[in-house]
Formats: sequence, C-alpha cells, structure tokens
Amino acid sequence: MWENDVKSLKIPMIMLFVFAIVISVTVDVDAAEIINNREITARREVTRTNRPMRNRQDMVLTVGQNEGDLQGKDDKIIQAGIEYLNRVGGGTLHVLPGVYNLRNAIYLHPNITLRGSGEDTILKKCDSVVTKLLRDSDWFEYGIQVEDVKGFVSGGGIMLRSKKGAGDWQYDVLRATVTAIEGDVLYLDVLTKENFWIENDATAGTVFPLLTAENVDNVVIQDIVLDGNRDKNEHINGNFSGSVFIQYCNKWRFKNVVSRNYNGDGFSFQVCDDIQFQSCQAINNADLGFHPGSGSQRPVFRNCISRGNSQGIFFCWSVSDGLAENCILSGNRRYGISIGHRDTDNIIRGCMIKSNGEVGILFRKEDNEFRCGSRNLIENCMIRDNGTKRTGFGIDIQGKTEDITVRNTKFENMAGKNQKTGIRIGQMAGRVIMQGNAFENSPEHIDDLRSPKVKPD
Repeated sequence: MWENDVKSLKIPMIMLFVFAIVISVTVDVDAAEIINNREITARREVTRTNRPMRNRQDMVLTVGQNEGDLQGKDDKIIQAGIEYLNRVGGGTLHVLPGVYNLRNAIYLHPNITLRGSGEDTILKKCDSVVTKLLRDSDWFEYGIQVEDVKGFVSGGGIMLRSKKGAGDWQYDVLRATVTAIEGDVLYLDVLTKENFWIENDATAGTVFPLLTAENVDNVVIQDIVLDGNRDKNEHINGNFSGSVFIQYCNKWRFKNVVSRNYNGDGFSFQVCDDIQFQSCQAINNADLGFHPGSGSQRPVFRNCISRGNSQGIFFCWSVSDGLAENCILSGNRRYGISIGHRDTDNIIRGCMIKSNGEVGILFRKEDNEFRCGSRNLIENCMIRDNGTKRTGFGIDIQGKTEDITVRNTKFENMAGKNQKTGIRIGQMAGRVIMQGNAFENSPEHIDDLRSPKVKPD
C-alpha cells in the first residue's frame, strides 16, 4: 500500500519539480531586459495620453565588410559611423564580423557605444614605419620634413617623438593625422605643441592607439578584439599610447574586450575616473596589461584576465579606491599586480595571481612615506607559484608602505616552484595586518625584515 502511494506521488512530484525550475528560470530574467520592458510600457502609456514624448531613443548603425548601413574594411568606415552617430547625439555602432585593418586610430566621442560581434570582429593595426626628421620642427608648425615618406598615407595616424631624457617615458610626443604628402613633407591636422629637433633624435612613425579619446565621457566598448600586430610595430611607452589609450576621460565601460599583441600597453588610461572593465582580457602585450594611469580614481576590474604581458595590472600614480575582483593575473613576465606612488585604498579581492616572473603583488618602494601605496586590502585571493624566472614572492611590501591588510588568502608553492616566500615585509614598512591566511609548501611563510622595536602590528 505504501509503495503504491509513493508511486502515485512520483509523477506529481516530478511535475512540481519541473514547474519550480521553470519559475526559477523565469524569475532570473536579465535586469536590463526588465528595465527595457518597463521603458517600452512607459512609451506606450505616453501614446495613449497627451503626455509629451521626452524619452530619447539612440540610433543603431551597422558597419560591415559586405553588408550593413556602411561598408568597408578599414578605420575610415568605422570612424565615419562614429562621426555620424556623434552628429545625432550618440548611439550604437555595431561592427559586423571581419578583420578591419587600421591605418589610424579610432577616435571616440561622448555617448557612443562601439559594439563588435565578439571574437569575430577584429580591429588590427597596420605594420608601422619610422623615419627621422630632416628639418627641425618648432612648436607651431603644420608640416614636417622627413627622410622617407614610404608607409605614410593621407588620413593615416602619425606620432612624432623627440627625446628629453634617457627613459622610454622621457619624450615629447605628438599624436596626429597626416592630411597631405608633398615630396618629403608630411602635413598634419594639428599644430606641433613641442619642439621636434634633429639634435634630440626626432622621429615620425605610424604609431597610434587602436582606440583613443581625450576629454570624452560616457563611452561603452564591448564584444570586440583589438590586435596590435606586435611583431611588425614599433614599441611605444604606455604613457603615450596603448591598444586602448584615453586621457581625461570619465565613465567608460569595457565589456568582453580583448586587447592583444600590442607593442606597448593593452589598456592605458591616464587621469580618468570611473573606468570599468567586465570580462576583458589583456593578452601578450609588450608592457602593461591594464594600466590605470596617474590620478585615475575608482577603476574597476571584474572577471578580467591579464596574461603574458610585462605586468598584469599596474597601478600608476595616485590611483585610489580601485577594485580588482575575481581576476586572473598569470604568466606575466614580472608582476601580477604592482602598487606604488600614492596608490591608496584599493581592494584586491578573490583574484588568482599565479606564475608571474618575479612577484605576485608588489608594493613598490617610494621615496618617502607620503608617496607610498598605503591602506590597501588583499582578501580571499589565491597567490601561487610566482617567481618563474628567479626566486619569487607571493607579496613583497617595500619602502615605508603601511596599513596593508592581507586576509583569508592562500599562498601555494607547488613542487619545484620558486615562490619560496609567501609574504616579505621590508625593513622600513609600517603596520601590516594579516588574518586567516594559509600557506602550502612555502619554505618561508612570512619574512618580516622589520626591527622588533618598530613592528607596529
């Protein structure tokens, strides 16, 4: 009798279970879709009444190689679409699948969404050429005279560089567009703003970012691949260019963007606030994967990957209130994450930081206490096998850095690996708070070089 009762209940129970799953899936509707439905309902309500129609609807324009509103295969067709949308106040440029060869940067405008078609939409930089200037150019000229104009084209990107020191960041630089070529003279769309003199090894090259802007807010970049064609391009420091290079820009959103093979930085943004990255990748770039540049506030990196670069994420000068969450920083030649000059109040949470050449997370040595990257939190991370090139450290706290908290983080050194020390605390460091951390196969869990008399923790 009991068995018959159980059998009789099986079908209703199964149906109830399936019904519960359906309800669960139905409830888990994307929030954006709900908002969109509400907006549609609101618009319908307006048409039924005498209320004014005050909600703007942005335009969607398509670019393709053999289809779409605009058709072409290079930077000009993409730029044309962006300029059109800018004229009507913004909108979405959907770039259809294909490899688009760029001879100049794509310049973004406010309220633009640049959306590709995932990994099938590739913006690829052309091969670069570099030539010397034949004639001094002062800070107020539209033309330069060069040794060789081969490789330059009207409408193409150009960078002038003139040395002012020994470092690869010590240059005067001008990013511009060639407007005309007459003999050995290249004409530019903007005046030179510095002196480009022969005695300072002044050069001109077809070096430019793939995506760029200055003083432009509210931009979305998504579902696109940026290929820097690294092997056939001149190297450029990330303070002047990158696969993505923006300055004085705020409120940009990057989602599902891959920046790879650029002979410089993958993503570089300078003095930019509220720049967010979701599920983005910086792969095999010559220098920094993600470069939140000087003065940038509240950068966010969620579910991002930085692999095969010089450094995974490089917090530059005075980068504060940032968040790196659930990211993977692996196989970078030097550091997974580097924090230094006044980089304060940042959070590294839930990240996998592994197999980087020297250090998992480096707190750089600065000249004095004021300039140190203090008050940063590392929690719930996995830091494993860093030091692939030499004896490495999971975390290395240098200089007078203080108020660093490391909690609930696991340090692993697999058999035969070089992460011999979990955490090294330099002799000048201030307070370091450690809570609930675990160490596996680490010959030295914590190497605290501070004098016992000055240890504040």
